[in-house]
Amino acid sequence: MRQTTFRVTSVLIILLSLAGCQTTNQTTASHPYELLNQPQFRSMPVESQKEIFALDPDIRSNLDRLFGDEDGSVMRAKQLMAFLMKNGDNAMSYQSGANLTASETFRNLNANCLSLSILAHSMSEYVGLKSQFQRVMIPEFWDQSHGYSLLTGHVNLKVSQKRLRNNGYYSYSLTEPDSLIVDFDPNSRQQHFKTEYITKDRITAMFYNNKGAIALIERNYDQAFSYMKAAIELDPEYSSSWGNLGVLLRASGAMESAEKAYDHAYELDNNVTALGNLAILYRMTAREHKAANIESRLEQRRAANPYYQIMLGNEAFESHDLNGALAHYRKARTLDPQLHFSYFGIAKVYYMLGDSSKARENLEAAYKLADYDHDKLKYTNKLRWLNAVVKN
Repeated sequence: MRQTTFRVTSVLIILLSLAGCQTTNQTTASHPYELLNQPQFRSMPVESQKEIFALDPDIRSNLDRLFGDEDGSVMRAKQLMAFLMKNGDNAMSYQSGANLTASETFRNLNANCLSLSILAHSMSEYVGLKSQFQRVMIPEFWDQSHGYSLLTGHVNLKVSQKRLRNNGYYSYSLTEPDSLIVDFDPNSRQQHFKTEYITKDRITAMFYNNKGAIALIERNYDQAFSYMKAAIELDPEYSSSWGNLGVLLRASGAMESAEKAYDHAYELDNNVTALGNLAILYRMTAREHKAANIESRLEQRRAANPYYQIMLGNEAFESHDLNGALAHYRKARTLDPQLHFSYFGIAKVYYMLGDSSKARENLEAAYKLADYDHDKLKYTNKLRWLNAVVKN
């Protein structure tokens, strides 16, 4: 979902892109494939596209019992997707870092929107439906994991029924009455963001890119490089893979190669994540003026984005700048009063300041605004803990 990456000891220190971000139909004449020649990294195995989308025998058996020999229809698709569409909570639990194959997603019942869409695609295809991946044009959104800021995106799936022609061949109907949008994010479903079709290869590249980003966070550089290389070789037009490759190269000390990777990611489709990381590299290599120019452009672009303010608040909080954190969380709340993240941030600050009453008030507001059961459970547990601490 919001789903998508880098360490933040200061603003935007190492930021990785996760699935769904920065896709485009533009093409480029050439790519710097020489950046994939990095002998300092060992080659590690990665899942094949076939393995990513495969349904294991148990899943196929369940689908056979449910659908039998009936042709796919959107009505049947609704039945197929029913257990996947419970707001990502009851049947499936959304986890931003859970990048799983279709079969793993079905067995573990937790994943991000990319993995859930992969599972929905494979199940739809198996029962005779046509499915098309879509990128959803959500605002830039940041999440945090292991001290890293994750810039994430969102994808969903359009499922359409097959129609049998008189000559016996199937054709596909994409008209609205014959289609169904499978989207695991209630915010995306409610706000009707614009979408664009993306290919199965692009989805696979996103999967590799996500896995590479997580491996990078875990400092498994060989595995990270192997995933990023696989993503680029499959879909070299996907700019996020080049940008994340730049982060990996910078982490390994290959500054010139990292700069080339960032430049190429930005050239592909104005990838602002790569641009922000380029500014960081400029500062690390004593090119302060160039870095400041980029940072000023990005600040103007993102100042009115509440998710950006929440990210800045999180960074300030991690740096123990409570006043700065509170200012950013409050600005995010002003920009969009319906986001539970800002209320949770404010609650954290007030708790650290020793104001349990205001901490509780904002936790209760976060609970009321949360969409997912796992977020509500998190806030409920924190409220119980806070109440217990106050009583003692």
